[in-house]
Amino acid sequence: MTTAISTRASRPAAAARATILAAASLTIMGAAIIAPSLPAMTAAYAGTPGAEVLVRLTLTVTSLAIAVTAPVAGLLADRVGRRPLLLTSLALYALAGTAGFLITDLGVLIASRALLGAAVGGVMTAVSTVIADWFDGPGRARFLGLQQASASLGGVVFLPLAGVLAGISWRSPFLLYAVAALILPAAALFLRESARRTGTANVTPTATAPAAGARREIIGVYALAAAVTVIFYMAPTQLPFRLTGFHTGTAMTGVVIAGSTLTGIAGALAFPRLRRRLHPATITALSIALLGAGWAVAGTATVLAQLAAGVLIGGLGVGLVVPNLNTRLAEIASAARRGRILGGLVTAIFLGQFLSPLLMQPIVDALGIAATFTYSGAVLLAGAATALGARYLRR
Repeated sequence: MTTAISTRASRPAAAARATILAAASLTIMGAAIIAPSLPAMTAAYAGTPGAEVLVRLTLTVTSLAIAVTAPVAGLLADRVGRRPLLLTSLALYALAGTAGFLITDLGVLIASRALLGAAVGGVMTAVSTVIADWFDGPGRARFLGLQQASASLGGVVFLPLAGVLAGISWRSPFLLYAVAALILPAAALFLRESARRTGTANVTPTATAPAAGARREIIGVYALAAAVTVIFYMAPTQLPFRLTGFHTGTAMTGVVIAGSTLTGIAGALAFPRLRRRLHPATITALSIALLGAGWAVAGTATVLAQLAAGVLIGGLGVGLVVPNLNTRLAEIASAARRGRILGGLVTAIFLGQFLSPLLMQPIVDALGIAATFTYSGAVLLAGAATALGARYLRR
């Protein structure tokens, strides 16, 4: 029986590394790029029954589609290959994303957003799996940090631009999805199938399945990722409506939401150094504490600068936690099952995005948006303190 190559893969070419990071920049903007358009979209479809819920669904259905299709993407990455999955997903990303500029029927628009979600799930799974194939140890942690930094940079660049375009027309931000069509030729030219996949096709599932302890840890990582995302995704789904109380325009809305991705870059770039010094569980608790502190500051804000500061603090925590969880799962997974296990993390993250407005909206209706941010932050801070205290006692 053949086995997966376990030796360190040769260092990929600079063009291949740049292409993977460019593809990674598409992921955060995938669903959130239309967030600045939500109030105007709601007004445009005011005559449609249930318009407020359906317009929010154009944002969250993308996350649901990612969550549903990411396991399939992981299976395809392992069975068919990382490169074919990435190329197909980039093409679908460009087509389904830009379709929103032309579609007028709200139901059809929601369907196109679901197709976009399938594309984002494929891109994220392929990118994370390729990186895990390319690198080991500190090199893997470093490049996974760069992946998250690139994803955050995509948000920093495209979300404010989406806000400016939304001021022209709520449809204009859909054109930004065409950037995937620019990355597609580079991916086709510079990427080759990972050498670590050679010989994995004949490995039986039982031979590479994680042990019981590892399975429990994987499930725990998935649950944590989903829970944190439910709270973090209040940024694109609730902040646009919170900001109306500060009399901001769509451009400023895009800038403030992008703040959560701006400091995400700093967190992601700091992650490799922290990973060498701190236990993964400590990094996770620190990340959750930062997100909780940021949301508490944003919830109690009385001026725009304070709210923006809270968003910046929260983004720093997310920039740390995502590469940390990715790295841990990559360490657990064998090469033959890596796509499926990392695809499961994509599912957890985007299931959290989909569930965020459904779970948080009743709380918002009962307490108000500001109080919901405040209490969510307090819950995260308490959870982080409990985790750190438990780890200290175990030591």
